Amino acid sequence: MNHLKLWSIVLLMTAVGTFAACSSESPQYDDPDAYEKTVKLQEQYIPLVVGTWHYEQVGDKQRVFEQLTFKGDSTFTGFRKWQSRSLVTIDGQQRYTDWEDAELCGSFTGTWQLRYWSPEGDDGKKRNCISLAATYDGEPRDFMAYSDVMDFDTADATTLRIQNYYFRDADGWTNYQRGEAEPSFARVSSEF
Repeated sequence: MNHLKLWSIVLLMTAVGTFAACSSESPQYDDPDAYEKTVKLQEQYIPLVVGTWHYEQVGDKQRVFEQLTFKGDSTFTGFRKWQSRSLVTIDGQQRYTDWEDAELCGSFTGTWQLRYWSPEGDDGKKRNCISLAATYDGEPRDFMAYSDVMDFDTADATTLRIQNYYFRDADGWTNYQRGEAEPSFARVSSEF
């Protein structure tokens, strides 16, 4: 395609975009029901979600701690401490190895959003979701801490209940508790 045709297409698309943006009609949504449910979800829960939450799960082979601070401007910060160990056989006896930090440890920064939609697309069932997108602080900046859309159940004065992909309670949900905290388990490294 020659440059003149390319510039003509760009100018035409810019003009169409400008005309559409200047229209006095109210915006049209692909799914007005989902839009209305998103607005209600946000009005009800954003004031409750904003704040600091923590979660800890300790098992024989894995222990994880995460703290998230959601802000009213749709940004959030957090940090995660995750350790694991293995059960090995030494001289015929089973013993646990030392705890080691997982790669998914450290502080991160990103954005969050509550909405009613289907992460699977048009074929999926719509539901209340929380979207988290965050990268770890420091280098490399492109290492994702979160790039997830998770089911959102509820939030109140004490509990934030979502389905985190990394870790869950026995009931399938991750129940964060309100407030700042520190991991109860020993730190292996000085990540935070």
